[in-house]
Amino acid sequence: MSFKPSVVTLALVAAGYCTSLYAADETVAIDSQASKIEVLQVKGIRRSIEASQALKMENSSIVEAVSAEDIGKLPDVSIAESLARLPGIATQRLDGRANVVSIRGLSPDFTTATLNGREQVTISDNRGVEFDQYPSELMSGVVVYKTPDASVMSQAIGGTVDMRTVRPLAHGEQAIVVIARGEMNDIGKLNPDGDDKGYRASLSYIDQFANDTLGIAFGYAKMSSPNQEERMHIWGYPEVSDTDNSLIFGGAKPYVRSSTLERDGVMGVIEYQPNDKFHSVLDLYYSKFNDKQILRGVEIPGAHWGNGSGNSGFEVINTENGLVTEGILKNQKVLIRNDINEMDADVVSVGWNNSYQLSENWSGELDLSYSKADRESWGYENYAGTSRNGQAGCDDPVTGDPRPNVCQDMHFVMGPQGPIFTPGIDYADPTNIRLGGQFPWGNSVVGTDGQDGFLNIANIKDELAAIRVSATRSFHHGAISSVRFGVNYSERSKDREDEGFYLRLASYEAGNPDSMTSIPPQYLLPSVNMGFIGFNSVIAYDSMALLRDGYYDMFAQSDTVQDRATANWGVDEKVTTGFVMADIDTELFDKGLRGNVGLQVVHTDQSSTGLAAQTDANGMVSTQPSSGGTTYTEVLPSLNLSWAVADSQQVRFAAARTLARPRMDQMNAGYNYSYDASKADSTDIDDSPWSGGGGNPELKPWMAWQYDVSYEVYVDGNAFAIGAFYKDLENYVYEETIIGDFSDISVPDPQPKLTQGYLNSFANGEGGYIRGIEASAHITGKWLSDSLAPFGLIINGALNDSEVRETKDSDPTTLPGLSEKTANATFYYEDHGFQARISARYRSDFLGEVTGVSFARDKRYVLEETVVDAQIGYDFSESSIEALYGLSILFQVTNLTDQEFVTYENGDPRQVKDHQTYGRNYMAGFSYTF
Repeated sequence: MSFKPSVVTLALVAAGYCTSLYAADETVAIDSQASKIEVLQVKGIRRSIEASQALKMENSSIVEAVSAEDIGKLPDVSIAESLARLPGIATQRLDGRANVVSIRGLSPDFTTATLNGREQVTISDNRGVEFDQYPSELMSGVVVYKTPDASVMSQAIGGTVDMRTVRPLAHGEQAIVVIARGEMNDIGKLNPDGDDKGYRASLSYIDQFANDTLGIAFGYAKMSSPNQEERMHIWGYPEVSDTDNSLIFGGAKPYVRSSTLERDGVMGVIEYQPNDKFHSVLDLYYSKFNDKQILRGVEIPGAHWGNGSGNSGFEVINTENGLVTEGILKNQKVLIRNDINEMDADVVSVGWNNSYQLSENWSGELDLSYSKADRESWGYENYAGTSRNGQAGCDDPVTGDPRPNVCQDMHFVMGPQGPIFTPGIDYADPTNIRLGGQFPWGNSVVGTDGQDGFLNIANIKDELAAIRVSATRSFHHGAISSVRFGVNYSERSKDREDEGFYLRLASYEAGNPDSMTSIPPQYLLPSVNMGFIGFNSVIAYDSMALLRDGYYDMFAQSDTVQDRATANWGVDEKVTTGFVMADIDTELFDKGLRGNVGLQVVHTDQSSTGLAAQTDANGMVSTQPSSGGTTYTEVLPSLNLSWAVADSQQVRFAAARTLARPRMDQMNAGYNYSYDASKADSTDIDDSPWSGGGGNPELKPWMAWQYDVSYEVYVDGNAFAIGAFYKDLENYVYEETIIGDFSDISVPDPQPKLTQGYLNSFANGEGGYIRGIEASAHITGKWLSDSLAPFGLIINGALNDSEVRETKDSDPTTLPGLSEKTANATFYYEDHGFQARISARYRSDFLGEVTGVSFARDKRYVLEETVVDAQIGYDFSESSIEALYGLSILFQVTNLTDQEFVTYENGDPRQVKDHQTYGRNYMAGFSYTF
């Protein structure tokens, strides 16, 4: 017996779900005997679930799917949160929002995102897509390809996330939908110039013209989303002394953050199908968003690393299991921070697809696409304190008299979030706090008295153009139903411009140890409360206005710091992919067998430009252009099979060779180097005049063979699936010492005999494996009892394991993004217009990436977390109030249990690196369908 989709599946396919994920409010069931049409009402949560199941059932590859409940309504407030509820997929939060995804324990570097099947550029420094740039209101659904086929041009080892917009002709009727929601954070406004209230609104319009041969769809989404955070950041945990190996916190930077994400998104689709032969679709997408963060707090270089400048020593009071839990910082000084981070970004994507039925058996397709992203990031640090850089100590720099308002002993006790302090002075009193660098940080350009602030500016430009030409030959007999073949060519260019500036007060007097400036009253703001670390009030002021009004001079960091100069780079890629794929539709032991077998041949020409930088005897940095690149060709076979072992039951098997291109910052041709002219005559590589460190433009991709097997059951709207996968990594990118080529560096005579030397860079290492088990179930209450018909439960979980080695002799390394355990559960109720749902997603500890100093990416262990969201709503279309037909109301709570985000180091959760609390976000609003 061949596998036969259920009536619901056929209904959803007929309504256009498998191409657009949208359907009319009525789905169609086909009565093959009477040829009559039966109308079934499938709406809300059940519509989303059934559409997702239909996609999963009908796809030849192993996929997961999320479908819209209605026009403009994905099940969650963001695409990333919806993805995180799928088996084997997890998100990492950024500023309280689900931001990037890991698929099957692999970090975002191993995942590709597409829009309507076309690869998208990113606003990040690398390839990982930040999904909050795509409004969920403009997406009809998302399909995650866990196993590739040869027709998927943007493959990745982890998986491919394909976001989809509506197809107006498949939708089949006019629709106008307006959605509006207010949003509020329950922590309240932590900064006086921040916001704790916002909104989301969207408008969607779909229509058909010219006897349903021309369809248009338009969507606009506007968001102003507030976010609050109380954060403790610990520098690290050094040993107390050479004789006491107990660990003590070395310094802390706690602050309160208020941010608002402003985003405008526009989606447009024009679809034209004048006859059965020609079909054309033009997709347009644009988003513009601004993320502004206001951060205020203190920086306490205490306990250990602050000795001599931040304090006069410390006293240990209590130690537990090798960690100091209580102590006193002697004569502790505190740096006051009034910082601002801001990011502006624009993303545009255009795609035009044309298909033509050449004959009964032949068809052709042409697809053109272009996407571009621009991002500008600002990171502004402003310093204030009680005295300049520690030179004056706690005494008056002129008279030598003690100054109690400068520093006092500070008691601390370690809590779950880090140290809790008892400050000795009032840090909200403007007579105590003045502008200027409290500690001797900085560089010789700024002077020995340290810096008074810092400004990071990083710009990203990412551009991608592609063309795909393909043809399909259909067969009416035999095991092969069709063969598709073609070629895809793409060019991608990504450039990063990075600048850093030391800030020094314009009123600074060289040699004056007390050269600080009182904060002008017109810039003062109401103080901020930092009770979560034991401080009461801390001074707040408009630091951006001070910068704008000329209170600071700026000095380029790249003049004296090599790493800043080499952070500027460009990467270009030209990729040609030839592919052929045969679709299988036959029987095995009288049971239906579907699937595909195919092959891709991928040729890549990659190059990079950057700067080679060295520091001269005067401490100044000089640079020269640097470039490099390579070409390579990889063969990627793939096989996907789905065998209907019984009615509504199928076994899947898949095997493929996949690739994930290396991180672009690791492909940077720039590097730091040093040249020893005294070794110019050396011909021994171990005594070369050259040495350095940087990127590797010849870096090859990660490669892997992957194997999947799964078993799926679909019974009366219920679904059960269990599967296992194994990924055999052929290599792994890691840092090592390689032989670098310095021939492009110009040096004065005598010219060196060697142009090579050792370079600390990135290389393709040994590899290893990732394996896992995934299980999922959707259980309807009706399956248990008719009285439970309005209820339903969706649960899934995954277990992952890996062993990856950089070299044959090295110990296994931790794979970024891999959580050994993930689990999700959603319990819902839906009946007579009422809808309620509560969802929880769990992720065990993993090695994540966060933004560090100067926008650099730092790897840190992230503590396990369970995030709970809930919603309740009512659709008046189910009521007897005819005037309210089309109106729905909804109330949502995200992060219901106020789950904190915690990172730690050295494998010890007690050694907290970051502890972030975001509070709950409440949203309430309506949608109206005309």
